[in-house]
Amino acid sequence: MSRIGRLPVDVPSGVQVNVQGSNVLVKGPKGELQRTFSALIGIALEDGQVVVTRKSDHPAERALHGTTRALIANMVRGVSTGFEVVLVVDGVGYRSEMNGKNLVLHVGYSHPITVEPPAGIAFEVEQKARQIKVLGFDREIVGQTAAEIRGVRPPEPYHGKGIHYAGEKIRRKAGKAGKGAK
Repeated sequence: MSRIGRLPVDVPSGVQVNVQGSNVLVKGPKGELQRTFSALIGIALEDGQVVVTRKSDHPAERALHGTTRALIANMVRGVSTGFEVVLVVDGVGYRSEMNGKNLVLHVGYSHPITVEPPAGIAFEVEQKARQIKVLGFDREIVGQTAAEIRGVRPPEPYHGKGIHYAGEKIRRKAGKAGKGAK
């Protein structure tokens, strides 16, 4: 039995879960998420908890068991509390600012880069900390948006300049060896 898959997902107050076969609809204060899962996995709502079961130990079902439970848990957490990814802008002259809902990045190019938020995503910029927060209720879209922002100017290995995740360890390389004795 999957250690993750056998754990029930608690549904907090204010969140509604509707299970119809392999379709799951989750509504909460932050938004509404819907997803269709594999028919090989059984999903049931019992006593304020979502329980995920599998019918056999076939490798395909075993692989889907924990994944299905984790996706449902992310849906419930997303509509109740939401998700946040923090990016840090490092480099001389590099900065970020808001223009309405859009994020404007000045990261060493000849022109500023404007990033428009997808539906359900919001940006926050802290000027003093040089941080960008990507906020939303769908974990996949929050992570993908943060990855696209990081991809505008990934951190380079010699000076560490660029956009990186908060807490990310950047592998540094040694520069030129310099002029040594021949």
